[in-house]
This record gives sequence, structure tokens and C-alpha cells, in this order.
Amino acid sequence: MVTSTGFSRIVLRKATGSALPHPAGWIWAARRRRWWSQARERSDRLWELVDAEWMECLRREPVESLLKLPSGCVQEHWPATLREFVLTARSLVIPREQKAPQSLVSDIHVAPVGTVLAQGMNSKKKHEIENLAAVVHAIAKRCGAKTVVDVGSGQGYLAQALSFEYQLRVVAIDASSHHASVTIARAERIKKHYAAKCVEKQLLMVPRAVTCHVLSSDTLAAVTLDACKDDNGEHVRDTKTSTKKITQIQESTQGTPPLILAGLHACGDLSVNMLRVFVSCEQVKALVSIGCCYNLLSEDTYEDTDTCPGFPMSKAAKHSELVLGKSIRDLACQSAERWRNLTMDIALQNFDVHAFRAAFQMVLEKYFPEVSRLSPSIGRQGKALRRQRLRKVVESQMTTKKNDDFSCSTLKEQNKNTNDVHPVIHEVDTGPDDIHQNAHQKFILFKDFTLSGLGRLGCGSVEDTSLLEIWKDVQPFSVGFIGTPFLLCYLVIV
Repeated sequence: MVTSTGFSRIVLRKATGSALPHPAGWIWAARRRRWWSQARERSDRLWELVDAEWMECLRREPVESLLKLPSGCVQEHWPATLREFVLTARSLVIPREQKAPQSLVSDIHVAPVGTVLAQGMNSKKKHEIENLAAVVHAIAKRCGAKTVVDVGSGQGYLAQALSFEYQLRVVAIDASSHHASVTIARAERIKKHYAAKCVEKQLLMVPRAVTCHVLSSDTLAAVTLDACKDDNGEHVRDTKTSTKKITQIQESTQGTPPLILAGLHACGDLSVNMLRVFVSCEQVKALVSIGCCYNLLSEDTYEDTDTCPGFPMSKAAKHSELVLGKSIRDLACQSAERWRNLTMDIALQNFDVHAFRAAFQMVLEKYFPEVSRLSPSIGRQGKALRRQRLRKVVESQMTTKKNDDFSCSTLKEQNKNTNDVHPVIHEVDTGPDDIHQNAHQKFILFKDFTLSGLGRLGCGSVEDTSLLEIWKDVQPFSVGFIGTPFLLCYLVIV
């Protein structure tokens, strides 16, 4: 999102009372269907909410076809209603093609981040920082702004690139005091490097760090304008939540120079609060934001909060009575392109994790209903599980390679005095016992997943026999099939 006064504008027009035209109206009506509306409220046995004919068809499809489903790929032998749904939903998806910064902002030059600034960055982060910093700098020149407020600054990568490479005054706001300390320490090391390069005495810009938990747009406005007005100190700690409204804040900060709000991976409501401050504060001339974690948006129907909810924002969305719910927001974070590019092994692991989560939800519903009603989060259990499995695979391959190397060296010694050639067997026949072992191993993984999740939630344990009963209910759908309802939902909301 790149927005500035007089630079770019998005107009939302409220729909009239008449029915929406095809195809948008077709999808809008689809959300009122049984499987869609119930999927918003419940996440156990989700596969039962999808049309029976569709599921019977899809459960016979190979994994490759399922992975292409969110990308709009259909097969001729599928039911006509399923093909229509997939193609119509895909036609409404916003394009995700990557564009060069020059196509967004003219007269832009992307300066490469040097080795000193790039310390601690992986290749993805380095790419993001280089391009976003260049965009912010170009827009700052257009707006005549010399100050940038980096909201949700983390360890200060963007703030430091803007300060040292583009000589902009930067205020880095983050909720973590640890991040603020890291930002300051890192900036001091970088400052020494740049100071040594300066031929003439030059005033180097160093980011200011502000520790503040932004709970509302009023808080963000107060911290932003106060920090830009106050030049004393490099770090402001424990900034108190403001009780003033944005209009009152602006009156007390008259004369504040124009500034830009910027955010890389501004999480959840943080992006919403940045938008509200941009609209309401005259001093904020532009907003450059890359949002993330849309599943963490607050919603007035579900969250009990004293501040304005993150969704919906517009009057049009409010009047439409559109309600998402946590499950649908979680699904919206998935990417069709990411599924399409998965390998077979990784795809099957992802389907397994979906099966574990579905079964774990059933465990909560049956044994800990009061916890389930709170829509708890257990963190990235699936990612941790995949790392654990990958580590075991790598260790197994390394052990096999060592054994093969040992066998080969032994064979060479044996073959010194013989002309016989001993073939090396690379394939092992897989019989029914191996398949049974695979099913048993999946239950063990599900058990580990469940015990870890229950531990994070502070719940008691569940007997193995009870877990096995639930797993037997889910297991028939676990091989490449449990993810189908989720993949269908991606079509509508991605």
C-alpha cells in the first residue's frame, strides 16, 4: 500500500440495495451457504460442510490436482457446479504479480544495502528493505518530508537504511523495549562505520527509538507527533497511552514539520491505526505500509475491546453486515501461489498438519470446551513439527550415506582380489506392514502435536485411548484430503 495526499486515492462506493451483478453476486451469495456460514463459526469436522458431490469427486483426485485448486485449475470430469465455483472465485482474485518499484513511483533509485547495514538480514529481508527504503525516500521528496516514522520497527532495519543511506530523520516505534535496545546498539555500530567513511565532518542521522504498545490510532498519533516534536534523547521508554483524541493532539502539536508513516509487516490492527492516523492527521503527508497478519485484526462482533475494531473500517463494509470470524481470517493469510509451488512431500506434510489441527480442535471441543470457546492460539506448532520431521529425514539420510560409504569402501577392499561386481540396492519394497507403520507414526505425531498444544494452553492431559478414538475419526481424511475444505475457502478469501 502506497498512499499520499494528492498522490493516490482509493474510493469505496457503497453498493445500492439491488443485487450485485454476476459474478461477484454469485460469490457473495455463496458465503450465505451452509458450509460457508458454518465454517465461520466452527472448525471441527469442516469437511462435512462441503457439498457431498464435490468432496466425493475431490477425494479421488491426486495431490497435484488439489494443490492447483486455489490457482483456478479445474478438471473436465468435475461436477459443473464445482468448476463454476472455482473459476468464478479465481476470476475475482486480485493479481499478485510482482512489480518493480519504478512502476509504482517514478524517478526512484534502489540503492543496494551494504554489508554493514545488511548484517542480520536474510535475502528476503534485504530485498524488502532495499526496495521499501527507496520507495519511502522517493515519496518523501515529493511530499517535502524530512521525517519518517517507522511503525512496528522491530530491530530497526528499515529505520537504519532510511537514516544512513538516505539521510532521513527517523523515529522507530515498537512495543518491545528489547527491540529498541537492539536498534540503538546496532545503529551505533553502523554509525562508526559511516563516520569513518566521511571525508568531511557530516552530521549522521541516527534513528530514535520509542517504546510504545500502540492500542489505538489516538495513541499512535500522540506518540508520532510528540516524538517528532521532541528532539531530546534517542530512546523514549514506556510511553503512556494517550487519552486525547487526534483533533486535540493536532492542536497541541502545531508547527510539527510534515512527516511520513512507514511500516514493514505492520501487524494486524497496526496497519489499521496507521490508516486512521494518515486520514486524520494533517501533519502526516504520506503512508507507505506493507501490512501482514490480517488474521490478527480485531473484529467488533468477536472481540471485546474499548478501542475501534480493526474490521470493518469503511461505512460500506459496516452497512453490508459483513462478518468474518477468526477461522476465515486465518484462512485469508494463505497463498494460492504458495500451495501451487509445493513439492509432493511438503504438500503431504502440510495436509498432515491440517489434519492434526482439525483433530486437535475436536479434542478441545470434547474435553476442554471452555478453552475452545476462547479461540486460543497455540503458536506455530505445525512449523515446529515440520522442522522436527525434516531434521529426522536429514539425519536419516546422513546415516544412510555413511553406511553406503562404509559399504562401498568395504566392497572395494573385497573386490581387490576378485572380478565379481556386487550391485548396491537403492530401493526397498513397501508392503502392508510399512503402510500400517506409517499410520501408526502419524498417530504418534498427532499425539505429540496435541500434548504440546495442551501444554501451551495450560490444559490437562488426555488419555491415549481418547486421542486414538478422535484420530480414527479424522485419519481417513488425512491423506491429501483434509485440506480440501481449506483450499476451497482460499478461493473465496485469498
